[in-house]
Amino acid sequence: MMKYVSIFILLFSLAGCTIRNPKKLNWYKGNLHTHTYWSDGDEFPEMVLDWYKSNGYAFIALSDHNTTARDEKWIVIQKSPMYETGFQNYLDKFGKEWVQYKSDTGRIQVKLKTFNEYRTKMSGENFLIIPSEEITDRVGKKPVHINATNLQEFVPPSGDTTVAGTMQKTIDAVLKQRVQTGIPMFPHINHPNFGWGITLEEMISLKGEQFFEVYNGHPMVHNYGDSAHISTETMWDKINIAYAKRNQPLMFGLATDDSHNYHQFGGAFSNAGRGWVMVQAESLSADALITAMEAGKFYATTGVALSDYSFDRDEIKIQVAEEKGIEYKIELIGVRSGETAANVLQTVNGAEANFKVTSEFLFVRARISSTKSKPNPFQEGDFEMAWTQPVFKR
Repeated sequence: MMKYVSIFILLFSLAGCTIRNPKKLNWYKGNLHTHTYWSDGDEFPEMVLDWYKSNGYAFIALSDHNTTARDEKWIVIQKSPMYETGFQNYLDKFGKEWVQYKSDTGRIQVKLKTFNEYRTKMSGENFLIIPSEEITDRVGKKPVHINATNLQEFVPPSGDTTVAGTMQKTIDAVLKQRVQTGIPMFPHINHPNFGWGITLEEMISLKGEQFFEVYNGHPMVHNYGDSAHISTETMWDKINIAYAKRNQPLMFGLATDDSHNYHQFGGAFSNAGRGWVMVQAESLSADALITAMEAGKFYATTGVALSDYSFDRDEIKIQVAEEKGIEYKIELIGVRSGETAANVLQTVNGAEANFKVTSEFLFVRARISSTKSKPNPFQEGDFEMAWTQPVFKR
């Protein structure tokens, strides 16, 4: 395990250093957690990809449960006007030359396109499809789900008898594949509060993990916690206090859709467009995106866009891409050495903020909130937000 954990020690050093931009970098919008008919989603992969492509996303990972979509699979269309119309829309859009189906049993059966087929069909110069799998396990009644981005070969559930062991074995398997193939890839922990499956202590115990979902758009994942459980954002800071004290790479926070439902919309459904990441990278390639993300050059968002963000010469600089009539609040959140909880260090009621990160801080990050209501929100009353990644002075 040590040989591939060393990869993350190097990346930790890079992430903590001053971020400089010797080459021209671009911002790319993407989602790393999405489902289709290949598992428990209710739409064809090409239709899901078309939605994201049409809505300004530059990259997408279809992360179906325990599959890399490379074998043969047929589905039966439910006898429902909604799903039958969905199939007809698919057929109309892509044509009989592309769609393989039969109805000789009185039910419409459709052969799903494999990853290589739909990637060839749907990818382009400005739209990247990254291979992925949601490695899905359960320990007793506790769900343990870990996404693997840019995975090249199927990774089965570990079957371990503990939650911490399940996560660690899955992380190790992905990082081992990375070392063996020489291809950049990474695991990320999904929705720890889903089914209250993963505790703070179990998250802290991990080695080699650098990403988790601070925001997930599925209505059942409890992003905000409850009276007996902390929110994922509070969990994020507590994880990083522990990681910083043992000189482990900091955990970065993702926002994802975890979309499943493409025909019904509202708070009871897991819809597309709720959360995504904006990555600042040299090019639209899996290698460049992963390199950038592992260096912390991205932010998570549910709608707030940044026109500028940098961490240079130990100073955080944030500029919101303002929308007319919308107000913004930027909170710099951090932890001083010796403290056991994160605090708001500075609040700016406006669209621009600067903050000097000194050696007294274990880390500092920013949370940007707005007065713009989130369309089709995770929870009623949500406003659009964004989160930058934690940084520290080296």
